[in-house]
Amino acid sequence: MKPDSAAAASPVVARRGIPHALRALQAIVMREVIKFSQQTGRLLSALVRPLLWLAVFAAGLHDVLGNAVVAPYDAAVPYDVYVAPGLVGMVLLFNGMQSSLAMVYDREMGLMRLLLTAPLPRAWLLFAKLCATALLSVVQALAFVAIAALIGTHLPVLSLAGLHALFALVCSALMLGALGLLLSVHIKQLENFAGTMNFVIFPMYFMSTALYPLWKLQSGAGWVYQAARCNPFTYAVEWIRFALYGKDPGLAPWVVLGSLVIFFGVACWGYDPQRGFGGLTKRGGGGS
Repeated sequence: MKPDSAAAASPVVARRGIPHALRALQAIVMREVIKFSQQTGRLLSALVRPLLWLAVFAAGLHDVLGNAVVAPYDAAVPYDVYVAPGLVGMVLLFNGMQSSLAMVYDREMGLMRLLLTAPLPRAWLLFAKLCATALLSVVQALAFVAIAALIGTHLPVLSLAGLHALFALVCSALMLGALGLLLSVHIKQLENFAGTMNFVIFPMYFMSTALYPLWKLQSGAGWVYQAARCNPFTYAVEWIRFALYGKDPGLAPWVVLGSLVIFFGVACWGYDPQRGFGGLTKRGGGGS
């Protein structure tokens, strides 16, 4: 794509207006939805991991919290109830990283190059990809919640607080999808994906409050506690957890939304052909 192509696209956008941009958004989202509907194994693989954790691991640690009252709960709760919002976050995290893999694959196949030459602002096209990722993440998370309820772990998603939780779920999905978008800028080849993800997914997940309260981390290794406090995934899980029970999530929404803006902004900068994307495609995946 030529450097002045984005500028050339501006008159086209101005002439066709918002309906054209919305049709492009719909087309990109529907493409991802249709592709996902044809990959039944993808949904199953997304659900197996958290369900195994809930059915096996949480069963073994059923009383690990003892009589301790952990915010936002008003009384002591079994471990499966505590960990369920963290497993919802796991679904969002893994799908966000899966979207990163899809972006790298599309780039190597040349599909991303075709998409980004469309007569629309580059940020809008990337936002459409992000919306598609977030939609699929939310669908998978809700499927997990439904199956968790069938095996005995109920979350108050049908209450008034459930609407706040749904908003927290969408924002968290967008934030983690934006992180996947950002990572796709720096992953040059598919072969590098697994190694990169091992340095992102597992530290983010285990150094968070998804599996245990922050006070338990504080009583263990101090550096893990500090890492969890700086981890945006911690705040995504806490926002969902507190929203489910109608409690004040504190700074969590601001951290999640701020991280979303930063991740997406840096990803858009990285996909600029004069900065990240052009150089990456030349070095890692075919010609220009």
